[in-house]
Amino acid sequence: MNIQRTLIEPIKKMMGKYPIIALTGPRQSGKTTLLKTMFPDYTYISLEKPDLREFATNDPNGFFEKYSDKVIFDEAQRVPSLFSYLQTIVDDSGKMGQFILSGSQNFQLLQNITQSLAGRVALFQLFPFDFDELGSSNLLEKDYQSAMIKGFYPAIYDRDIEPKTFYYNYIQTYVQRDVVELIEIKNVSLFKKFLTLLASRTGQLVNFNSLANDCGVSQPTIKAWVSVLESSYLIFTLQPYFENIGKRLIKTPKVYFYDTGLLCHLLGIKKNEELTTHPLKGSLFENMIVSEYIKKMHHTQNIHDVWFWRDVAGHEVDLVTKEDGRVQIYEIKSSATIMQNHFNGLSYFEHTHPSLNIDKKLIYSGKENQKRTVGEIIAWNNFKI
Repeated sequence: MNIQRTLIEPIKKMMGKYPIIALTGPRQSGKTTLLKTMFPDYTYISLEKPDLREFATNDPNGFFEKYSDKVIFDEAQRVPSLFSYLQTIVDDSGKMGQFILSGSQNFQLLQNITQSLAGRVALFQLFPFDFDELGSSNLLEKDYQSAMIKGFYPAIYDRDIEPKTFYYNYIQTYVQRDVVELIEIKNVSLFKKFLTLLASRTGQLVNFNSLANDCGVSQPTIKAWVSVLESSYLIFTLQPYFENIGKRLIKTPKVYFYDTGLLCHLLGIKKNEELTTHPLKGSLFENMIVSEYIKKMHHTQNIHDVWFWRDVAGHEVDLVTKEDGRVQIYEIKSSATIMQNHFNGLSYFEHTHPSLNIDKKLIYSGKENQKRTVGEIIAWNNFKI
């Protein structure tokens, strides 16, 4: 199965402008497949392999004598010394697109790029499939419940793996590899409990103290665990929007999962009817739409600031974006029926921010797009940025 990835064109445009291309993103998001498909004439080197990793670490001169041009280094962060040699090689050669780096641990990869390769690298993020990618191959589920539970990881579609099987193994592999490498986890079962607790708080303000109490660990430990999940692309946080620093606005970020299949798995949701009656249905639908926005933003390289907004009186806007002088504000509703009061938060924001050029949009679980005086209504599977 060959699903065209949106990121292909942005990467192609940068190949002639930077000596190094770097591609990061969560494990199993399709990075290796994308790079091998795009660059069949490049030599592929996986630094997960112990013998190649030892070669690169202990004999870097010999390693680069063999792999000096048109090479893909997968999991490049596993050999930090590699980056200093790359700097010298590309500076001497002046070639564009000479090397491609890939990795699934964002923090380590970016740290090495920042230290040694600043200005020499075009950086891209590849996430699991977005709606447009699946829709172009007629693989996007017709109802949001099925799409949300199935999730968006390529293996589920390419290899026809049952979501419950894929996500169980994904969590086991993730904890054993990335978490153990990045931080010392003394109690793996406790970390898995934390993952589930965090899933139950998706779309909500992050309360580190509450999570620490529920897990029986310290607040600094919770913050470290959240940081690991972010650097491994399992979760992301959304910061609050404010024009000026004021006491009336909430400063705590919200937390979301990049993939709703993983999220539903952690919450034990396996069937559509379980999702339809779940008390977190609204938050889960919101997570799907917000994560879709983030994925599309990176896949199209149309990257800009994204926030939520809430004041202490409870007025709220789920998503706020700003681009080209206009502010887009989104209300996200899991309902298939639109009520007039669904626009209340958007209208309040517009009223309290008279200096902004605002477009109001409501994303819902229904099937029809509408344009009303109060704002635009968009079906979940037609959501664009």
